[in-house]
Formats: sequence, C-alpha cells, structure tokens
Amino acid sequence: MPREELIPKHGGYRKLKSFRLAQLIYDLTVRFCDRYIDKKDRTRDQMVQAARSGTQNIAEGSQASGTSKKMELKLTNVARASLEELRLDYEDFLRQRGLPQLVPNDSAMLRFKKLRCSTLDQVVEWVHQEHARSWPAIEARAKVNADTTSVSVRDRPCPSVPSSALAANAALSLLNVCCHLLDKQLTAQAASFEKDGGFTERLQRVRSASRRH
Repeated sequence: MPREELIPKHGGYRKLKSFRLAQLIYDLTVRFCDRYIDKKDRTRDQMVQAARSGTQNIAEGSQASGTSKKMELKLTNVARASLEELRLDYEDFLRQRGLPQLVPNDSAMLRFKKLRCSTLDQVVEWVHQEHARSWPAIEARAKVNADTTSVSVRDRPCPSVPSSALAANAALSLLNVCCHLLDKQLTAQAASFEKDGGFTERLQRVRSASRRH
C-alpha cells in the first residue's frame, strides 16, 4: 500500500469546469457593467467584485486544500455565495427595467445553451445574432430587401429583446450552471472531509505509519 502523503496533490483549479465558467462570468460581467451600468451606480462595483470573488475563491480554495480541507470548504462556499449575489443583481437589472427574464425553454436560450460558450467572444456573438433576429431588425432589412417576406417559426426570437437583456439572460444561464457545479463540489468536499478528515488527521496517520516502519 503506497504511503500517504502529508500534503497531497492540490491546486489544479484551472481544470475545474466551475472555475472556467466563473472566469467567463467574470469577463462577461466586466463587459456588461462597462456597457449597461452607470459608472456612478454602486451596483457596478458590487457586481464586478462579486464576479471576481467567485473566480478567486474557487482558486484559493483549491490551493488551500493541500493543508486545510476546512478552508477549501469555506472558500468554495464563499465563491458560491458571491455568485448567488451576482445572480440576484442580474435578475434585479431585468426586473427594475421591465426587461424579460427568458425562461429556460425560450428559443433564444435553447440556442445559447446549444453553443456551450467557453469564451466572451462567443457570448457576445450570440447576443449580436439574437438581436439581429428581433422583429425591428428584420423589418428594417425587409425595407431594404423586398424579397424578405417570412421568417421560420423555429428561428423566431422574442419580439425586440434589447442587447442588455440578452446579455443579462446569458449571464444568468451561465450562473445557473456554475452554481449547480459548485453545489456538487461542496457536497463532494464535505463528504471527503467527513470521511478522511483534514491536515491534523492526516498528520496523525503519517506519524503512525512512520512509527510502524
């Protein structure tokens, strides 16, 4: 049986899907706030800080896991709480401006999920494409091109959804997935902590093994 390491392999957060998704959410939130939130609005800084906290605490928790499973749990939970705060901010943005929060089976959201965006550019491109599908844009093109007479039902968007609402809905979709992944991480981390303990318990086992040899 291989000897247990006092400080096991840890880190590797860049491989975590939750970290990569949180980083995308952070990039999207910075761009969103730059474009749609007034610079004097305190919400702007709060949203950016919440998004950053999600990313940073996933990374810090992963790094801390080598010597403290308790700290890993704590920091992962902070990341989860920060992203929940950010999710509420996006929902508030839509509600307070009378903009639609699209349901998961909305045609635009189904197209977004199908893309499985991994970069900010991909999200931005989706926003541009969906905005171009809106009825005002279609009608404007129809005036230029008289041959534009119909649009398939499958490709129809919600009428005239502004880019800000599309971007907020994209962020909410990503946040839903990321929060779900973090919930699963927390469950797994708690189970591991309960079963194997943390650094103190590992130190005792390593010392006991050393005495036997």
